[in-house]
Amino acid sequence: MTTTDAFDEWKQWHERRVETVSAPYGPLALTGTHWLEDYPDGRLPAIPGLWHVDGDAVVLTAAAEDGLTLDGAPFTGEAHLTADSGPAAASRVALGERRLVVLVREGVWGIRDFDPGSEARRAFQGIEATPYDPRWTVPGRFTPYGADRTVRVANADGRERGLGLGGELSFALDGREFRLQVSVEADGSLWAVFADATSGVSSYRFRFLRPAAPDAEGRTTVDLNRALLPPCAFADHFICPFPPPGNTLDVAVEAGERNLA
Repeated sequence: MTTTDAFDEWKQWHERRVETVSAPYGPLALTGTHWLEDYPDGRLPAIPGLWHVDGDAVVLTAAAEDGLTLDGAPFTGEAHLTADSGPAAASRVALGERRLVVLVREGVWGIRDFDPGSEARRAFQGIEATPYDPRWTVPGRFTPYGADRTVRVANADGRERGLGLGGELSFALDGREFRLQVSVEADGSLWAVFADATSGVSSYRFRFLRPAAPDAEGRTTVDLNRALLPPCAFADHFICPFPPPGNTLDVAVEAGERNLA
């Protein structure tokens, strides 16, 4: 692939990213994440109905005046809800244009409130990103751990949670070797949470990297031109994990998404 082709692909990727994050139920629309254990009376801020945990489900109790819908139809009575696994737009419970997403993290249940009319979505002006530079696209090699590991890391909401790690991704930049601890997604692709010398200075405090699934010999491509802002860069109500130990690079990665414009 020529540099011109690679730049064109990167430009299309960047345009798709802007469309995705600014979509009606993209990350900019998240206006709240409410953990039910913090509301023992079942009443959530600015969300009607009563919400309680019952074993492995959330029980929602609603009256007609609450104005909630379930699976697209007006809802009254009681419903047992499991975690929503799809996109926010497909969540079972809604309040007008808002989507109320049920989630669970380490056994703690919560409700996320996505509002297409959020202030963040209205104010969004784009993503500041550095144009494609071939310097930042290099071969990588994935080495799996003998068994998956879980490390406890701080999250953006101030709580500490487990982060599953499946191996190490090694690559070279300007003759220097680097390694990142990475998670392995269900489709085999990799996910790294990393920081570098620009973090908190000329770029967001940390970023994500999602290399393609490695081949049978562990080979993949590390394209830092596609370093991503984490969801918590777009809304304070996400619980993004901070980089695990060893994932802060002592090099300035002046590539990829940097900040909100």
